[in-house]
Amino acid sequence: MANFEKLYNDVIKKSLVEKFGYKNPHEIPKLTKIVLNMGVGAAVTDKKKLNNAMDELALIAGQKPVMTAARKSIATFKLREGMPIGCKVTLRSEKMYEFLERLVNIALPRIRDFHGITGKNFDGKGNFAFGIKEQIVFPEINYEKVEDVRGLDIVICTTAKTDEEAKYLLTSFNMPLKK
Repeated sequence: MANFEKLYNDVIKKSLVEKFGYKNPHEIPKLTKIVLNMGVGAAVTDKKKLNNAMDELALIAGQKPVMTAARKSIATFKLREGMPIGCKVTLRSEKMYEFLERLVNIALPRIRDFHGITGKNFDGKGNFAFGIKEQIVFPEINYEKVEDVRGLDIVICTTAKTDEEAKYLLTSFNMPLKK
């Protein structure tokens, strides 16, 4: 069992019940999944860049990513519907908690000029999305082998009904959210 999963079961659940007064244990918000997405616009002209991005995302996530395709054609960018344009990974259960622990304890503190993530990134349904500008903040990435510095989108999905509940849940995991 991952450390953050143990933390959730032993400490965070009790504090959520105390703060919000849940009667049913199924009402207590929990993490359902974490989705990592990496868009590679340069993949239109060079397929090798997409393969490199997929390899890096596999190192970060610990599982093989899925290639994503363009949904519609955009002539300005020489993009056709169905062309591979990025990759994504969905993490659940044990891998999700392990990734969250690495994100909070190792990756986010390594970001230059980091002052916390604004809490404006909640979607109104308890899900939280934010982006990282450089994939090299993760220790799994060997800086010397990186050809391009790419961004990474991270979406943390919860069962929380309100953003306040989700914010409390994430700050309980030491996620550095701004007030």
